[in-house]
This record gives sequence, structure tokens and C-alpha cells, in this order.
Amino acid sequence: MTSHAPNFYFPAPRLQKFCSQCGAENTQRIPPDDNRTRDVCDHCGAIHYQNPRNVVGVLPIRDDRILLCRRAIEPRYNKWTLPAGFMELGETTAQGAMRETQEEAGAQIELGPLYTVIDVPHAEQVHFFYLAKVLSDDLYPGPESIEAAFFRIEDIPWPELAFRTIITTLEHYIADSKAGVFPMHHYDIPTPFPKN
Repeated sequence: MTSHAPNFYFPAPRLQKFCSQCGAENTQRIPPDDNRTRDVCDHCGAIHYQNPRNVVGVLPIRDDRILLCRRAIEPRYNKWTLPAGFMELGETTAQGAMRETQEEAGAQIELGPLYTVIDVPHAEQVHFFYLAKVLSDDLYPGPESIEAAFFRIEDIPWPELAFRTIITTLEHYIADSKAGVFPMHHYDIPTPFPKN
């Protein structure tokens, strides 16, 4: 469950070695009136803020089957995942989720409501998954996927799933399917997924 208690642990930010405005080397320090270490250019005064990256995707369903993609890229090469990826500038989370589904699975979908929002602070990410109805059995996976396939709930390859956010989203879907209600879920994943 999400904890709404204040969290005063601030992990070290990603390092930006050079200033994007003048090219001088940055230093890491806490600027005046701030509470976190930032990349600061002492030459031009620019402060470079690092913000979480958004991952957007869908939980695609067709006839009680879930569409998964087998990754053709690292990290977690050859593991199964929901169609998802990094949001691009200029698009909404919904647009990004639909684009990623087209790129990774080649699936035509009807986008439903936002389903899970999962904070992944150790990876500096927030994951957004929408429910989606797949409109056809026709799949045309792109270069980031080895294959795309439909799985009944009892056939989900749990040991071969790529990321904890995928597992969490699927677990909620299974529980919600039994209840017949699909509320939006918001959770934190505070620690890294074990490597194997």
C-alpha cells in the first residue's frame, strides 16, 4: 500500500556532468533555498533539475486473455511484459500508452481507464498502466519484442515476467476480475526487483 507519510530520504540525483546551457562543467551542491543536491553550473548559474521519468503502458485484454510481449531488449531481455515504455515529450500518458502498444505488440486497442499508478523511486520512474480492449487477434510485434501473445490468467508465465510493476498490475487485475470491479490503484515499489 502507498504510504502518505513524509519521506525525507532524498537519493542522489542522476549526474549531469556538463551544463546544457553553456557547456561548462557542473558541480553537485544544494542551491540556496533548496533541500536537495542538484547539478549546478558555477559559470552561468543554471540549476539542472532531474525529474522522474514516466513509463506508460496498457493492460490489454481480449476475450479474457491478457496480451504480453517478450522483450527483445535489455533490461530483462527475453522476459514477458505488458506493452509499455517511456513517455515522449508532447504526448499525454494515454497517447504514450497507445503508441507503445502499437510499437511493441502491433495491437489495435480501445483504451480504457487509468488502472495502476506505481511509484518506483529507486529507478526514478512512475509507471502508468491503462486498461485496454484489444480489438483483434492480429498482432505485429515491433523490433523491441521477440513476440507478442495472449495468455489466459492460469497460463501467465509468472517466473518469466520482467518487472515488479507488471506483476503488481496483473495481481490487481486478477483480484479485481473476481470482484467484478476495476478501481484505479496507486502503489509504491520502494526496492529494486531481484536480478536473476
